[in-house]
Amino acid sequence: MALVAFLRGVNVGGHRAFRPSVLAQQLARYDVVNIGAAGTFVIRRPITQMKLRAELARRLPFDTHVMICQGRELLSLEARDPFRTAPKGSDVTRFVSIMRRRPRTIPTLPIRLPEKGAWLLKILAAENRFAFGVYRRHMQVIGYLGMLDRLLGVPVTTRNWNTMWSVIEVLDGK
Repeated sequence: MALVAFLRGVNVGGHRAFRPSVLAQQLARYDVVNIGAAGTFVIRRPITQMKLRAELARRLPFDTHVMICQGRELLSLEARDPFRTAPKGSDVTRFVSIMRRRPRTIPTLPIRLPEKGAWLLKILAAENRFAFGVYRRHMQVIGYLGMLDRLLGVPVTTRNWNTMWSVIEVLDGK
């Protein structure tokens, strides 16, 4: 089964900058598909997670957390709609945070930030290594996203739900 690798904190504001398409070409023997600029890769040929981590560490010019999932974990998201009860609107963005490992405990959900006043970020659900949420397009949201590690108790990296659908489409062969 395919693997999916999510790099954390790359190509953000000029920090940890690299060209994901070049990295995908360097890993072509594993049939790697690059999704966007945030460091999301679908690896379609067999490779162990340990070897994939070593390949990425050797080729990246910086250290970063790498969250690796089995493709089937993401395909299982296709059958569910974790956002069926989520707020909707043109200013609301759906996201998935991928956790480095399953946390020992999940905080009581939903989580709303800030706790008082108009919400800017909500974590609606968590399942295995995924947390599902929504945020409003506002400058303060980046700070709340940065708090997710502490709230969930493990390192996370976050992707737009649309990016996750792109990954699922590659895994499905669409």
